Parts: sequence; C-alpha cells; structure tokens
Amino acid sequence: MIKLIDTLSYQNSLRALSPLWKCGFAVAMLLLSYLSHPVTQVLIACWMAIWTIVYAQIPTKYYFLVVGLACLFFVGSLPALIIDVRPLHETLGAHDQFIAISIFQWRVWITTSGLGLAALLFARVIASLSCMMFIMFSTPFSELLQVMKKVRVPSLVLEIMLIMYRFLFILFEIAHDMFIAQQSRGGQTGFSNRLKDTAMLIVQLFMKTMQRYRTISNGLVSRGFTDDIHFAPYEARPVPFRYKLESSCGFLLLLFLEIWLRWRIIR
Repeated sequence: MIKLIDTLSYQNSLRALSPLWKCGFAVAMLLLSYLSHPVTQVLIACWMAIWTIVYAQIPTKYYFLVVGLACLFFVGSLPALIIDVRPLHETLGAHDQFIAISIFQWRVWITTSGLGLAALLFARVIASLSCMMFIMFSTPFSELLQVMKKVRVPSLVLEIMLIMYRFLFILFEIAHDMFIAQQSRGGQTGFSNRLKDTAMLIVQLFMKTMQRYRTISNGLVSRGFTDDIHFAPYEARPVPFRYKLESSCGFLLLLFLEIWLRWRIIR
C-alpha cells in the first residue's frame, strides 16, 4: 500500500504544481472541515475527492481503497459511541432507545443519540480524510519535507520522518521476502502452523531490520555523514490561474455556506 501511494504521488497530473500551494490549499480546507457543520463537511469531502480523482487523475478504486482502510479506525470506535450497557433495573429515556437486547442481568442499548453522534463524527472524519488524501496522492514525500522545512519545522523532526519513511519500505520488503521464503518451504499452512510461522517471522524480521539498520549506518559513516541530512532546496513552481480561481471560488462558496448555516441556527 505504501509503495502504491508513493508511486501515485509521483505520477499524478498535479505533480508539476507548487507543493507549497497544494499543502496550503489542503490545510485551509482541513481547517474549514474541522470547524464546519456536517452539510459543509460532506460537500468538502466531495470537492476534495474531485480534486484528487478528476484533477490529479488518481484511479477511483485506489482512492476509495485507501479511504476505506483509514475509515476502519473509525469503525473500530463505533461500539463505544453507539452502545450503552446498563443493569436491567436501569433504563434509558424512551426517546433515546433504538434497539435493546437483554443479556443475563444486563441490557444492551443502541442509542439514537449515539447514532447521531457517530453520523456527525463520520462527516468530520470523511471531510478531513479527503483533505489528507489530496496531499498524499498529489505530493511526493520528498516535497512534503521541503515544504515543512520551508515553514520552519525543526530539522530533527524532518530527519526522523525521513528515516522512518525509508525504513517502512525496508520493513515491508524484508517481511514480503521472508513470507515468500516460508511459503516456498511449505510454511503458512494450517491455523497452528500459521501462528508459529508468523511468530518466527516477527522475530526474524526484527533481527533482519536491525542488521539492515547497521549496514545503512556504516554506509553513511563511510561516506562522511556528519549527523545532518541535507534536503534538496525548495523549488517554487507556477500554479495555473485556472487552479487558483477554482480553488478560491470553491473555498469561498463553502465558507459562505457555513456562515449562512450558522446564521440560520442563531436566528
């Protein structure tokens, strides 16, 4: 998945645009999605999906695959939001009961207030995810580091991020090779054998990764590494007027919609 995202970020149609402009546009939409109402958030999600799928020409199946995988974390939190467990002698208000199931001395409710809260959170999550997906699919990681360096992010943070990003590829490469090696020797068959092989893979993966880390460290020292990783300088790129106009108009329309919704609520 990481290799897929990295490949698409280098091949998308917005690759030539200024990374600082793309990040600024996505951050502005992210702030608006965090502060706005659900209706505006759903429109933000659609608007940013158009930028990612239509303008950047990211395949739809990959876009929704990554968004769906990210939404699994939200799905994992749903039980805590919508389920209420109480003893049998305690009851909820009739207006808050949606489904009730009795289990021994307990009663499990799925509450309407919990469902409403989950819907509100989902609108915010999907809007925020769409903004992050735009950055991930349209801007390579190396250019993101250049943007963060330009906005004065500490060099230590950038170096840690770069090393972690590099080791993600090493980790997945080693894990894939070891998994194929186990399968070629008749491993990963049956439930109990699969558990043993997976445990062995995890142990060996740690050892192999540390060996690769020492190899990279020795290679850096032999090349005169002085505890500072130098990044390529930021290169400002032009942004076509069309993109500036469409992004500004879209942001202003969504902002005016949010102001109108707040005015109606106050009124």
